[in-house]
Amino acid sequence: MLTRIISGAVGVVLLGAVLYFHDTIVLPIAVAAIIAIMLFELIRAVKLHKCFPILIAAEACGIVMPFLYGEYQYTVKSWNEGLGDFAEETMYDGKVTLFAFIAVLAAAFVIFVTWLKKHKEIRYEQVFFVLAVMVLVPQAMTTMVRIERFDSDNGLFLLIMGLCGAWIADTGAYFTGVAIGKHKLCPEISPKKTIEGLVGGIVTTAVVYAVAFSVYYGFTAKRAVIACVTGIVCAIIGTVGDLSASMVKRQIGFKDYGKIMPGHGGLMDRFDSVLFVLPTFYAFIAIFGVQ
Repeated sequence: MLTRIISGAVGVVLLGAVLYFHDTIVLPIAVAAIIAIMLFELIRAVKLHKCFPILIAAEACGIVMPFLYGEYQYTVKSWNEGLGDFAEETMYDGKVTLFAFIAVLAAAFVIFVTWLKKHKEIRYEQVFFVLAVMVLVPQAMTTMVRIERFDSDNGLFLLIMGLCGAWIADTGAYFTGVAIGKHKLCPEISPKKTIEGLVGGIVTTAVVYAVAFSVYYGFTAKRAVIACVTGIVCAIIGTVGDLSASMVKRQIGFKDYGKIMPGHGGLMDRFDSVLFVLPTFYAFIAIFGVQ
């Protein structure tokens, strides 16, 4: 337990340092490092981490993504009738899509060529698993940069809320499950999760979101409802992400994806729900706004 607490405290300090320097190059570097570790843990899970061409191609494709979204962007101002003032909006240069496509295409080419050369050793399930996570993980985690850059004045708050969309739900689900959990949610995949815990996590996230956005931006019924719905959806999506990662571990026969955080496992064990929540949160604020 002590090891788990110390490891968690170190993780919180590192995350706090990254958030403190959120508007500098530190954030893309930190996101790139997280992506690199998560990809390595996943590629190791399918036993391709010693196949260096595949490993390097996937890692290179993943690491470059946060810097693309941090570099090729610009801010435009448009008149917001509701606010009676100019509102800023972050736009991304078309080069982002082009470079991201080229990076994925080049990495996929290397992976397929390597597969052709080692077709007797590498199975198609391994190859397509790597291709899938090579796209999913970088795009999902790079949303941290996109959320922070979404609003130049309130990027830090939005980034914190995006991360909290996963972790608040986990916390609410844990304490609710411990207190009143009786009915198992998915006993064969995650024996400790309960239906009561899921409901508790959803309610907790919805309330926290509604209160946080109302306090930060000022209360309006519309803002509170949108924040509440966002929290509900993020909590549900986060649970799906958590269970999906657990299912992969069970089918592969892993207990944890890694040991980088003693007592907690690997970064995939900590960010499995975040992978799904961050893009969902970004979609909500991009569609409905935060004002």
